Amino acid sequence: MSAAQVSLGIRVEQVPGRLLGTPGTLLSMLIVILALTVGGCASKPEPPPVLVSQATWNRVDRDIAAASLAATSQARRYAEESMERWMDLVYRQTDSEFLPWFSSFWTRKWLSMKVGWYRLSSDGKREETVNRLAAYLQEEYDEQVLEPVSRELDPDDIMEQATRTYIQQLDERLQVIPQRFGVPGDQFALHLQKIPAIELPPPGHSASLYQVLKADPLEELPAYSSLMERIRNAPGGAGAWATDDGLSRITRDTSQQLESELATSGAASFATSFMGRVAGPVLSLGFTGISAMLNEEGRPDREATLRKSLNQAFDEEWLELMRNPEVGVMAGVIHLSGQVENSLTQTRTQPIQFQPLPRVIPAE
Repeated sequence: MSAAQVSLGIRVEQVPGRLLGTPGTLLSMLIVILALTVGGCASKPEPPPVLVSQATWNRVDRDIAAASLAATSQARRYAEESMERWMDLVYRQTDSEFLPWFSSFWTRKWLSMKVGWYRLSSDGKREETVNRLAAYLQEEYDEQVLEPVSRELDPDDIMEQATRTYIQQLDERLQVIPQRFGVPGDQFALHLQKIPAIELPPPGHSASLYQVLKADPLEELPAYSSLMERIRNAPGGAGAWATDDGLSRITRDTSQQLESELATSGAASFATSFMGRVAGPVLSLGFTGISAMLNEEGRPDREATLRKSLNQAFDEEWLELMRNPEVGVMAGVIHLSGQVENSLTQTRTQPIQFQPLPRVIPAE
């Protein structure tokens, strides 16, 4: 074999050896690099959790309280606008239905018959007669005015929607607070869990601000359902206006006037005698015609007098429904906002306990 052949043979033999050795070398290098990489990742320390200073939490609480006040303002604006619409509906229904019915000739005759019947069943006791007539007028007003209006808009529904408006507005404002102060989301959520929003007897009917904000649907939160039920069923609540003192006073005053008027006119005595025995024709056509004509002459005055009394009662009741913290249309909002804001006033004077952590965010 020539030197050239020997040299070529060496090259031929050496090249495959190098090629065969290359994949193993590369694989070994990759394993080493991967091991170093994995080892580096595994040994890399996690960033230390954030310790929020007490001064920062105090500023967070002030912002939460401010958010609650702003949400209350929005809810009150909704309640006022809705109650104004409700009152307009009541006014229109009163003018179109109840006043024409009350002042009509045939209603007056029917009321005279009822007064006669009440006198018979009460042995002539005027107080009992007036009370029964007042109850009847109140039932009529409820049936002709308040019930039809409530199918379109109801103070109870306004109360609950105002509460939901407060919760929604508060939630929107709270979402920006953690980023504003650099507070981790999990710590902010824990902080909200320590703030009461609903506190009702007996024990167990309570909910934190975090629970109220996260409840979906809201009505499935037991504490919220209990709060709404308590306000709805409270005596003199938003949904119990038909039995309110203002309307009761009007129906009673009207009943006293009617009783005296009907007694003076002899209509009630006629009705009483008619009830006690079988009589001839109840009213002659001539008497009916004359009475109807006289009744129509006095009808505008009667309607104006009753309208004035009702309007005054409406104004008083509107203010009561807006201001009463226990049963008014803002009762739910007042309960929640009061719990939140009073709690924040207390927590600002007490340290908030979290696990000790290494890094502190200074107060801005």
